[in-house]
Parts: sequence; structure tokens; C-alpha cells
Amino acid sequence: MFRRTLLSLIPAASGALVLGAAAPARAADGSFYSFLVAFDAKAAANGISYATRRATLNGLTANQTVIDLINRQPEFTQTWAQYSAGRLSATRIAHGKENFAAYRTTLAAVQDRFGVDPSVIMGIWGLETNYGTTTGGFSVVQALATLGWSSHRASYFQSELLAALRILDHGDITPAAMTGSYAGAMGQPQFMPSVYLKLAVDFTGDGRRDIWTNTPDSLASIGNYLHVSGWRNGEPWGESVVLGAGVDAAGNDPDQAQPLSNWLAMGVRRLPGHRAVSSAMPARLIQPDGVGGSSFLVYPNYKAIRRYNPSDFYALSVGLLGDIVTA
Repeated sequence: MFRRTLLSLIPAASGALVLGAAAPARAADGSFYSFLVAFDAKAAANGISYATRRATLNGLTANQTVIDLINRQPEFTQTWAQYSAGRLSATRIAHGKENFAAYRTTLAAVQDRFGVDPSVIMGIWGLETNYGTTTGGFSVVQALATLGWSSHRASYFQSELLAALRILDHGDITPAAMTGSYAGAMGQPQFMPSVYLKLAVDFTGDGRRDIWTNTPDSLASIGNYLHVSGWRNGEPWGESVVLGAGVDAAGNDPDQAQPLSNWLAMGVRRLPGHRAVSSAMPARLIQPDGVGGSSFLVYPNYKAIRRYNPSDFYALSVGLLGDIVTA
């Protein structure tokens, strides 16, 4: 963590935060200190209360760990087999079954309200935070301020920091309890602050949208996200399939959908226990490890999962995990 700190601040007549008399003069030199001064003025102009700004920006330091993590871009070399083995572990599945049993009634109520199947909510909850157990221990305000100052996507993170202050102004959470990932993703659903403002849900009706400690609020918020992303209630996301000899796997365009009946006519075989699907359902063939590896037919609901995270590995794992733990 940087040793630089924002020195003692006192309120100006205008309501802005200004330096105390003993503080040394500093120019707009790109320092974190200068960034905070400028951001405070921006937050005030956007209606953030003095109390919230003082509680969050006064004494704030930049976090070197956040900078190191955001700048670390390891080459992604995992295969689908490796990735899925880690996400679909026996421990995660067992934990998911326990949580599904505990929140089955809540999930049914979420489905009634938002038209989203419990299985996909369980899959996202399980992958994002291991059912709320690993939500991230970074201060969201500190992480976003650090990235708003130092990241090459500074404008984006500054807008998310402003959204975080709006949440605090509303009183849904305290600054100390507003924790998340090093990139500012918050709570059990790992919502960015702007997403929270649009889609988080007070499902328990207590006046607060608590995605940190309130599981019904968290599950409903995931459901609302999928609802606005176009989830079609009662339809599957996709399924594992076996390719017959007549399927031109090498010539397959994974972006090209065809009716399920066409795939079946080509020799794609569905596995026992599959859900009933209309023969006219648009389907795409996904082979995450390429020709010769695992094969999946994915349906329109798959796109809703990818809006949560635009990765085939992620979306396939969400669908499979959710199906397993709710079976």
C-alpha cells in the first residue's frame, strides 16, 4: 500500500473537502492526492453528500496490491477440461446441493417474480463467489479510487467510484462493509456499483439492497440481471451432446444457429435424461477444446449467461454446475 495519504481535511464553506492549513502545497502533478482533490469536486458536483465524501475520501490511500493485480495479465493457457475440473469440483457441487436445499423456497419465489430458473442462478452464485463464501476482501472505494487514478481505464473506474458513493449515500451499506474484488466487483453476485444501482433487488423488503450478507437479496439480484438479459423461463441453456460420424465438426461455425432438428439430422446425439426441447429451437454447436473434445448444443438462454461474463468456459460451467446441483 502506498505511504502517501490524504492529510487532514476540513470542510470549506462550499462543502468541498480542502487541505488543512498545515498541509504542504501540491500541484496537479498526477499524484493520488491530486486525483482525490479533483474527484471530490466531481463527486460534490454530482450531488454526493459531504458526509459520504468525508467518510470515504478523507485519509484514503492508494492500494499497490490493486495496481499489481490489474496490471498482471497472465496468458490464459487452461484447456476446457482443466478449467471445468476446477469449477465443477466435488466440493463445490456438494456445497451447491446444500445451498440449493437451504434456499429452494427463495429460489422458487425469485423464479415467480423474475421468470428465471433456479439452476442458472445457482450456477452463477457458485462460480462467482462459491455460494457467497468468497466475495473479496478489498475496500471497494479504495480499489476503485486506486484504479480511477492509475488504470488505463481510468474513466470507467471513476464512473464506478461515483456509483459506489451513490450507494453509500443511499445507506444500503457502510463504507467499511462495502467490500469486493480488487476491481470493485461487490458482494455475492459480484456486481459492479453501476450494475448494483440498476439491478440489485431488496427482496426481503427491509429497505436495503444487501448483496453482501443477505442471500435472498443476492439471489434475486442475480435473477433480475438474467431477466433483463433475456432469460427465457423454463428453457434450458444447452446440453452436452455426442457427435455422430456425419457431423462436420471441423467446418462448424459456432456463431451460426440452426434448428435442433437440423443438428439431429446431421447425427448429433442427445444424451439420456435431457430436457424436452422444441425441434425448432435455435441451437449452436460449441466445442470449447476444439474438434475431438467435449461438444455442446447451446440455446438462446446461453446468451443471457454470457452477458454476465462473455466467456464460453464460464457460461458452460455455470450451466453445468447449476444443472448438477439442482438435479
